[in-house]
Amino acid sequence: MAELWLGKLQSAQKTCIIQDGRRKIHFTFPDGTEMAEEYDTKTGDLLVRKWRKKGTLGGAGRWEIEIGEQSTPINLEMEGLMESSANPIFVRKDTKTHFQWRVRNLPYPIDNYKVVAKPEERQIIISTLNKKYYKKFNIPDLERCQLGIDQSAIEFAHANNTLIVSYKKPSEVLNMENKFQQEVKKMKASKDGDVDCTPS
Repeated sequence: MAELWLGKLQSAQKTCIIQDGRRKIHFTFPDGTEMAEEYDTKTGDLLVRKWRKKGTLGGAGRWEIEIGEQSTPINLEMEGLMESSANPIFVRKDTKTHFQWRVRNLPYPIDNYKVVAKPEERQIIISTLNKKYYKKFNIPDLERCQLGIDQSAIEFAHANNTLIVSYKKPSEVLNMENKFQQEVKKMKASKDGDVDCTPS
């Protein structure tokens, strides 16, 4: 089913810009949903992926970050009270071969963590034996490709107060990403403003 998702990416309206060492691609799908991705121009690594759906009144909704971190400062008046900087921070940062999540501000030793796949719910659960942290999350990439979650693909490590959870990308996802990367490299990109990303 990865081919179906690849087809949707290929048929979406796309614009490209190269800025600050990043290739930024903006996708607009037929239903009006937008997706924006940012790739490192040197390594080709995906740094940011975010989504925006049409608002309930037809206007643009807020961007929801899937990969990467919130780069714009949070407006406290708009967002209300801000979380303590000492709270655990959950961020997704993928590598070429793995989906990867980092949970910062977790000082507990490695044997305190459990990372369990729940295939029937298509989710992964991170928990601590001391009941100080609990997080349930899915992998949108697997859902888009209609692939299940497998416990044997999960690894985790702990360093510098950060828990790092990695999930080995299935071959279907790697093949699809490789095909799409070949197209990304052919896209004409403007260094000044957006242009249509048509293969050269």
